[in-house]
Amino acid sequence: MDIRQLQKNEALPMGLLLEADPSKELIQEYAANGFCYVAQQQGESIGAYILLPLNTTTIEIKNIAIAASQRGKGFGKKLVEHALSEAARMRYKTVEIGTGNSSLDQLALYQKCGFRVLGIDRDFFIRNYPEPIFENGIQCRDMIRLEYKTETSFI
Repeated sequence: MDIRQLQKNEALPMGLLLEADPSKELIQEYAANGFCYVAQQQGESIGAYILLPLNTTTIEIKNIAIAASQRGKGFGKKLVEHALSEAARMRYKTVEIGTGNSSLDQLALYQKCGFRVLGIDRDFFIRNYPEPIFENGIQCRDMIRLEYKTETSFI
């Protein structure tokens, strides 16, 4: 799998990004201010993520998605690790990520990658999405916020 930053003149891999966020408008908004990366295997786009700077020391993984046919093969972990490496390369001290209370696999993955729970934005998905979202038989209501402290040396 090769991961590269999308150039500004390239179209967003919207089909992939919509797998992680059902709002095209929100994706376009944060993608315009962030850096989009695409993962390809044998010429096919199989994953993507967006890094969005929040301030001079913190960047957020705003969207991370793997094509449904490629899930369960370790590609999600590779994307998270790549995002953490990119954040450190760009000298960010903290990487944040948010996911739904119903996103059980994602919560496990992020914690396995070293993220710690930062807080809960109650009713985030109720406030920001017109249609209810369900995963794992659970209504997605709250945003679980997690953070990762990079080990960047500034020498």
